[in-house]
Amino acid sequence: MSGTSSPEAVKKLLENMQGDLRGLSLECRKKFPPVKEAAESGIIKVKTIAARNTDILAALKENSSEVVQPFLMGCGTKEPKITQLCLAAIQRLMSHEVVSEAAAGNIINMLWQLMENGLEELKLLQTVLVLLTTNTVVHDEALSKAIVLCFRLHFTKDNITNNTAAATVRQVVTVVFERVVAEDERYKDTVEQPAALQGNSNRRSVSTLKPCAKDAYMLFQDLCQLVNADAPYWLVGMTEMTRTFGLELLESVLNDFPRVFLQHQEFSFLLKERVCPLVIKLFSPNIKFRQGSSTSSSPAPVEKPYFPICMRLLRVVSVLIKQFYSLLVTECEIFLSLLVKFLDADKPQWLRAVAVESIHRLCVQPQLLRSFCQSYDMKQHSTKVFRDIVNALGSFIQSLFLVTSTGNTSAAPNQAGSNVSGSAGSAQAAPGGLGMGGGATVLPAFEYRGTWIPILNVTVQGSAKATYLEMLDKVEPPTIPEGYAMSVAFHCLLDLVRGITTMIEGELGEAETVTQLTAEAPSSPAHSSEQQDLQSASDQSEKDIVSRAVWEEMVNACWCGLLAALSLLLDASTDEAATENILKAELTMAALCGRLGLVTSRDAFITAICKGSLPPHYALTVLNSTTAALSSKSYSIQGQNVQMISPSSESHQQVVAVGQPLALQPQGTVMLTSKNIQCMRTLLNLAHCHGAVLGTSWQLVLATLQHLVWILGLKPGVGGALKPGRAVEGPSTVLTTAVMTDLPVISNILSRLFESSQYLDDVSLHHLINALCSLSLEAMDMAYGNNKEPSLFAVAKLLETGLVNMHRIEILWRPLTGHLLEKVCQHPNSRMREWGAEALTSLIKAGLTFSHDPPLSQNQRLQLLLLNPLKELSNISHPDIRIKQLECVLQILQSQGDSLGPGWPLVLGVMGAIRSDQGESLIRTAFQCLQLVVTDFLPTMPCTCLQIVVEVAGSFGLHNQELNISLTSIGLLWNISDYFFQRGEIIEKELNKEEAVLQKQAEEKGVLLNRPFHPAPPFDCLWLCLYAKLGELCVDPRPAVRKSAGQTLFSTIAAHGTLLQHSTWHTVIWKVLFHLLDRVRESSTTADKEKIESGGGNILIHHSRDTAEKQWAETWVLTLAGVARIFNTRRYLLQPLGDFSQAWDVLLDHIQSAALSKNNEVSLAALKSFQEILQIVSPARESEKPDTPPVINVSVPVVVGTTTATSLGRSFMRTDSIGERIGKYNGSEPPIITDEIEDLNLWWAAWNSWYRIGSESTKPPITCDKLTFIPSQPFLTALIQIFPALYQHIKTGFSMDDLQKLGLILHGAVSVPISSDASPFILPSYTEAVLTSLQEAVLTALDVLQKAICVGSENMQIMYPAIFDQLLAFVEFSCKPPQYGQLETKHIANAKYNQIQLFAPAEWVALNYVPFAERSLEVVVDLYQKTACHKAVVNEKVLQNIIKTLRIPLSLKYSCPSESTWKLAVSSLLKVLSIGLPVARQHASSGKFDSMWPELANTFEDFLFTKSTPPDNLSIQEFQKNESIDVEVVQLISTEILPYANFIPKEFVGQIMTMLNKGSIHSQSSSFTEAEIDIRMREEFSKVCFETLLQFSFSNKVTTPQEGYISRMALSVLLKRSQDVLHRYIEDERLSGKCPLPRQQVTEIIFVLKAVSTLIDSLKKTQPENVDANTWAQVIALYPTLVECITCSSSEVCSALKEALVPFKDFMHPPAAKVQNGES
Repeated sequence: MSGTSSPEAVKKLLENMQGDLRGLSLECRKKFPPVKEAAESGIIKVKTIAARNTDILAALKENSSEVVQPFLMGCGTKEPKITQLCLAAIQRLMSHEVVSEAAAGNIINMLWQLMENGLEELKLLQTVLVLLTTNTVVHDEALSKAIVLCFRLHFTKDNITNNTAAATVRQVVTVVFERVVAEDERYKDTVEQPAALQGNSNRRSVSTLKPCAKDAYMLFQDLCQLVNADAPYWLVGMTEMTRTFGLELLESVLNDFPRVFLQHQEFSFLLKERVCPLVIKLFSPNIKFRQGSSTSSSPAPVEKPYFPICMRLLRVVSVLIKQFYSLLVTECEIFLSLLVKFLDADKPQWLRAVAVESIHRLCVQPQLLRSFCQSYDMKQHSTKVFRDIVNALGSFIQSLFLVTSTGNTSAAPNQAGSNVSGSAGSAQAAPGGLGMGGGATVLPAFEYRGTWIPILNVTVQGSAKATYLEMLDKVEPPTIPEGYAMSVAFHCLLDLVRGITTMIEGELGEAETVTQLTAEAPSSPAHSSEQQDLQSASDQSEKDIVSRAVWEEMVNACWCGLLAALSLLLDASTDEAATENILKAELTMAALCGRLGLVTSRDAFITAICKGSLPPHYALTVLNSTTAALSSKSYSIQGQNVQMISPSSESHQQVVAVGQPLALQPQGTVMLTSKNIQCMRTLLNLAHCHGAVLGTSWQLVLATLQHLVWILGLKPGVGGALKPGRAVEGPSTVLTTAVMTDLPVISNILSRLFESSQYLDDVSLHHLINALCSLSLEAMDMAYGNNKEPSLFAVAKLLETGLVNMHRIEILWRPLTGHLLEKVCQHPNSRMREWGAEALTSLIKAGLTFSHDPPLSQNQRLQLLLLNPLKELSNISHPDIRIKQLECVLQILQSQGDSLGPGWPLVLGVMGAIRSDQGESLIRTAFQCLQLVVTDFLPTMPCTCLQIVVEVAGSFGLHNQELNISLTSIGLLWNISDYFFQRGEIIEKELNKEEAVLQKQAEEKGVLLNRPFHPAPPFDCLWLCLYAKLGELCVDPRPAVRKSAGQTLFSTIAAHGTLLQHSTWHTVIWKVLFHLLDRVRESSTTADKEKIESGGGNILIHHSRDTAEKQWAETWVLTLAGVARIFNTRRYLLQPLGDFSQAWDVLLDHIQSAALSKNNEVSLAALKSFQEILQIVSPARESEKPDTPPVINVSVPVVVGTTTATSLGRSFMRTDSIGERIGKYNGSEPPIITDEIEDLNLWWAAWNSWYRIGSESTKPPITCDKLTFIPSQPFLTALIQIFPALYQHIKTGFSMDDLQKLGLILHGAVSVPISSDASPFILPSYTEAVLTSLQEAVLTALDVLQKAICVGSENMQIMYPAIFDQLLAFVEFSCKPPQYGQLETKHIANAKYNQIQLFAPAEWVALNYVPFAERSLEVVVDLYQKTACHKAVVNEKVLQNIIKTLRIPLSLKYSCPSESTWKLAVSSLLKVLSIGLPVARQHASSGKFDSMWPELANTFEDFLFTKSTPPDNLSIQEFQKNESIDVEVVQLISTEILPYANFIPKEFVGQIMTMLNKGSIHSQSSSFTEAEIDIRMREEFSKVCFETLLQFSFSNKVTTPQEGYISRMALSVLLKRSQDVLHRYIEDERLSGKCPLPRQQVTEIIFVLKAVSTLIDSLKKTQPENVDANTWAQVIALYPTLVECITCSSSEVCSALKEALVPFKDFMHPPAAKVQNGES
């Protein structure tokens, strides 16, 4: 009020007042003097007040009655001009609040008079208004008078006045109630004692009310009276009143001042007692009225519903319900029931429209609706009001579709069509002119079974802006445009849903935050506060329970009706925006039901959306089985013909896609409309935003989405996201451009939907996964038994869900992977399978690369969990799955290889699970993985996995698909062994640690620790596993693999064997090497001998490998050699092991069986191995040679037996490092002295083996055919070459028996023939006198033996004779080659080994034994030279044997195979005799040589007078050479035998003499020719014989009569013989006459003549005393005979005769005179 009380304002007021008074006095000057005077006194009054008082306004107010008086008098004049001036002045005073109560009363009275006179009506109203609004001085009677005045003015004839008065009334009524509010505000702090209300006592009993409240009470009470057409109590003077105006005033008061009614019981009482009954009473005509009953018979016009009243009543009801529901629970129940009734189809259209508008007003107040629900629906015997409202709306909407706008309920279906057009027409005429131009624009509308209802834009969302409830000026019911009621009802539903859901969700949210806070509260420190919090929490939870009950009841009450209505509308909607709203409502309801856990209703709403998404009547069992028949109107035709257009509005929808239905049987195509797509997007939205509350209805949602995706032809891509398929996917998929642009969006939303699953709680996530799994099962069932493209939706989405939920993968891993593994990956449909595997492997890869918290490296359990399905895939046999599995492994290795840790066994297991029959590409991929592991990851994996790596690598070696892989895997094993070697110590430490843990666990469980090769230490076990694997590969069926594996095995053992513990070698030998040998031997002996055709295509197989047997032979060779080498190089390690001798025996056994195998290659190699293990100079190789080699030859007294074993065992305690192990042999411990006896046993075992090999292999075959196996020369050579080395070790115990055995073998070996194929290589040509290497070896063996005997002890020397025997046997070969069993051998010259015969069966060729025999002979001679005097040699008649042997070639002489033989034999005989004869003479007395002499004599005889004839082509020189040899023999007789005749048996000498005799005169031949040939040139020989004969006769003193006798006999024989020859010659000569004698005879006579001359020479040379007189006599007696020969005609004879006669001159000297007595 500062504006009116400021000094300037006051000053101005005073001026204005004085001005007004002056003006009044002027106006009234003439006609109304009293007024003029009053005015003038007023001026003075004002001036005095102004002068006297400081607070001028207060003073004015005090004196206001006097101040106002002049103006009142002025009004009384009834002069318009004066009245207007006065009223203006009065208003100015009022506005400055300087009017007192009394003055006000006076003013009102004055105004009343004016009103009654009908003057200045508008000014009056203005004045009243100013008076009542500026201050509160007017009340009680004055107030009522002022109000009545306004009412009276409302009912004048003037329209303007009426309207102004109505407005003023409204304002005044408002002012009255505003005063109450102000009053309450003033007194709000003073607590008043509420007075007891006496029931329905005197209505005027308002003593308890304060003044303003009292006025308001009275006013309101009278308004009720007036509307009820009763007399007012307080508004005295009312003349008329309308119900409509009364109702409007009531409504405005109730609407604007609810607090007054709620705070004051008196007012509340009025409401209950007056207003409600009034309203109910006034409603009655509407309730009773039925549209369609004939209106004319209505008895009273009142009974027809009156639009203005009805509409205002509904407004009042709306206010009552909105504002005073809490006071008027029962009354409201009635009102609401009425509202519901007004919606009935038989009520007038306008009534239904306003009723819908009223309901709409309620629907936008969710709290109110909630109260309804609590007050009615939740009470036992109460009307279910809330449910009824919703159902009524539903029925209302349905009825609108059933009843056409013309109101003709019985319209037949065929008329329905015409109604549509009719209604369209009326719509154009309707207010709002929606469709101009004959439907050229498409109106938003609902259309259902031919009924078309436009959708009008009636209200803004969330506000109930009514049209007809606001038509306060209309008296007649308006025409309602078509579609208006429908549109409002539609908005009712939408607002209802929006309101309820917003409210409940808000409260739910609050409740949840509270529970969260209370859940966290217990962590607060103070105990008391804890209790307090718990207390509040429990209160809260009780409150929650109550609230939740209300929410659930609300939803339960409304969902059926809502769903029925919304479904119908959705079906009927042709407008995208409307559809969108309906779907949004369904979606929010579904979400709300989900949040409240109301499964049935949730599923029902979701089903509705789902059905909307799919083409009509689409046969989707999930939906049909769910709450499909909720609404009686929802048509469900289970027709099979999918193309049938639905009878509903679908025909007006734009078809945007045509596609294949996802069904077992192909069913043509189905069409999707834009509405379907819209529904689909809603569905996606629902799933995306409300996934957490979907629970089991994920099944519905996903099943629907799957079908839609299928129809639209979306196919899964990488990571499971669905992308639009290519056009080729299905010829029947037709997509419009509209939907094409939508598809990426849809697929994007689909992906986001599953991405958002990461925000779901665990339970919801499980629901989602279960739903996907069951969808997937369905899709799989459909894909069985046909190769149709399966629906991959579920699998793809399982993958997507898994990928986005990696952070909590554990909770869903098992169901997820379990399903993919057990179901999808094993499906017969390859596309399905492939996706299953794709999904599974993608998940595993993602799981491993995801940065988990804690990281995988610290969460082994999770890592194993993730990798396990990868391993499980190995149980599936489909190769495409396995390829995926292996590719996954490869990628895991490439990305995660370093951090697999405990997952290695699983990963390796996957590679190892590949079997040979699984195809090459699979094996190759798996192998790639393995290679990667071996090259890059061995150091990163736990050592315990190394064994698995070995196993897996080995298993690839055994795969027979691809040779290269097998070979490479062997290479990998070598690399692995290298790795073990390099990191030996680290691996060993780690394994030992692990071992200790396992051991402990095993002990705790009370079981034995079980692993292969136990109890070897773990590191050694690793090696053993490696060796065992290689061992398996060594017996692979493929030769290349065997070869490679064998080489690798022996190389690794050789290279890294030193790492092993000493005791482990035992296992290596027995379990690895011998086991391998056994298997190889077995395979080799059973191998197929069939020829293998060239190895596939163009690979040629060499003839040495063209049978399996030959290929196995190579393996056997390699293996045996390898084992032997190990025995050789690691002898120092093996010998101290307890069972070395058994091992040695086994090895020998293997060598023996290999050596005796019928394969040259194997047998020869066996011998090489044999050589290797025998030729051990020192037991270690150079590189590892101990400083002090283990002494073997030092005799140390060792007690054989247990003590040895323990002492050996003790020296090999476990040591830790490799270095130490090697160091052990470097003197850190005393060298191990192997037991000498044991060592000997080893050698003897070797000897026995050697003997068995030798005797078996050289034994001639019993039968002879082409296939007889005959050992090869190299084999025999090698065999024999072994003996010297072996003999060095066993010589001390080598006995005669052994020698015998040896002899057999040597003899046998030499006797073996060779194949004609091989002969050119072994014998360069027959003519060369070369020894084969075998023969060399045989002789070497004997040489070694004799040398050993030579230095050996006495008892060894008894072996000499045996050696001689052996050699002599060989010497005989020169003349008669040995037979080999029954085998026919050809002479080498006749053997064919030319090219043409290359593949003919070989012939067997006897060797040229001459060189060998000759060499043997030389050896015999040498040996004899050394040993002639040995007792054994003497005793065993060695000399005789030599002679006997030599006799053979000597007697054959020219018939010998080789000329050199008899020549050598002669020279050898001479040498031997030169040594042997003295020995023989020495032992003459012992008789040991008695039998030798005759042998010798025969030998001389056979040689000198051989029966063989010299070859014709023999040259003279040769002959002379040969003769000179004969001469040598005779000379030997003359020098070595005859001089010692007295030591020689007489018969022998006799034989010699006879022989010499025979030699000297060759007349013994019977036939001339023979004699002639024989004697042709041997003159020299005869001469020597003769000389020898003579010399023998005279040279020596006769020591014994016997000798003398022999000499004489010899001479006399000679001379007698000469005599005979000469006589015969003379005789023949005489007889022959002129004919010459035969040459032979001439020769003989010449020889005799020569002999005679020689004899005489000899006799002269000898001592005279040696010659017997008788002899001389015989000589001289020849003379006459010689003389007789002079006549012969042959000049040759003559010359010889001359020579013969000349010596006789020595006999011619004068006869000596007998000297007597010394005289001549």
